[in-house]
Amino acid sequence: MAITTSMIKELRDATSMGINDCKKALEQTDGDFDAAVKILREKGAAIATKRASKEANEGVVAANVSADAQHGALIEVNCETDFVTRNEAFQAFAEELRLESLNYETGKMAEGVNEKVEAQMASIGEKIMFRRNVKWDVDGIGAITSYIHLGGKVGVLVEVSCEKAESIKNPVFQELSKDLTLHVAAAAPQYLTRDQVPATLVEEEKDIARKQLEGKPENIIDNILVGKINKFYSQICFVDQGFVKDDKVSITSLLEEKGKELGDKLTVKRYVRYQLGGI
Repeated sequence: MAITTSMIKELRDATSMGINDCKKALEQTDGDFDAAVKILREKGAAIATKRASKEANEGVVAANVSADAQHGALIEVNCETDFVTRNEAFQAFAEELRLESLNYETGKMAEGVNEKVEAQMASIGEKIMFRRNVKWDVDGIGAITSYIHLGGKVGVLVEVSCEKAESIKNPVFQELSKDLTLHVAAAAPQYLTRDQVPATLVEEEKDIARKQLEGKPENIIDNILVGKINKFYSQICFVDQGFVKDDKVSITSLLEEKGKELGDKLTVKRYVRYQLGGI
């Protein structure tokens, strides 16, 4: 299979490796992206494993949270060009959909606004697509907070739960909730907690680590493996990650610290992160 410049660039974007290393890995795997990533990771040098999205959709991500913070929604609306994204008619249409978003359950909005989308396409003269939506209602006691980054390129919802209803209106709780949305936007965790990480993914990570440690005594390998897996979790799990404003403090420790300030127990119930054109 011919290895193209775009294939090399995609692998380089996903792993931060050099051009030659990426080219060789792709040649070894006959152009298989995931296999090439694994080869680079086994060398111990690749620092990222997420595949760069092949789609570069334009448009906007938008959020809508009710005044009492008990309901929240996130939507993504796509168009073909950045020129249309900046068009006042498109922006007004996206805002109209944002305001409607609390009326639709998760995954149900595209069907509900289909006629409006078709009318907008006819008006603007470019393909418009309502891509996805999520809608939450607070489960128990807690609040939903949103954050939109880069003018609609990234959008986040985070639900933080507590045991005391009065905590929700406390500035400490509200600042923490906003900080957590900023963290998700910047750190892009793949899972909330360790128990959500597929066992196959953990085993694959262990296999990669074992290959890096070949030749070392078995008892030493076992101890190092524990550390490597813990580091792996700290990279991909929200509650294990170092806080984006102070990476020496984990999100779990931050929740405990703010909980003590409030005399309450705080938990991240769930989060969602939309990146424009992403998965």
